[in-house]
Amino acid sequence: MRWLALLGLDAWLARWRTALNEGAIAIEDRAELARLEWAQLKRHGLILLLLGAALLVLAVVTLVALSAAVLLLFWDSPQRVLAAWLMVIVWLLLWLGAARWAWSIAQACRQAFVLTRRELAQDWRELKERL
Repeated sequence: MRWLALLGLDAWLARWRTALNEGAIAIEDRAELARLEWAQLKRHGLILLLLGAALLVLAVVTLVALSAAVLLLFWDSPQRVLAAWLMVIVWLLLWLGAARWAWSIAQACRQAFVLTRRELAQDWRELKERL
């Protein structure tokens, strides 16, 4: 004779077994989602690091070369000061554009694991509703 069936615990145990199986599958899915988001975060971080290094090197070389060229071109003219200030404004605008681009990539990195957090929050809400 099955005592669990007589006491009505077999259905209760079956529900718990099913809930545990579903929980294990959900944990595996969330772990996979977190792994995928971690890979994406690493890729964005690497791109941001390489972009920053490239921007720094290119900015220094370009600024030095072009600044020297512009100043040499206008050295013996009365527009020497105007040319220098226009050069400064152009480089400042270019730097601001590059900084904005780098900032947008950094902002994208701030959204790391948003899908995983959303799924875990939904799982937590569903678990609280069941209890």
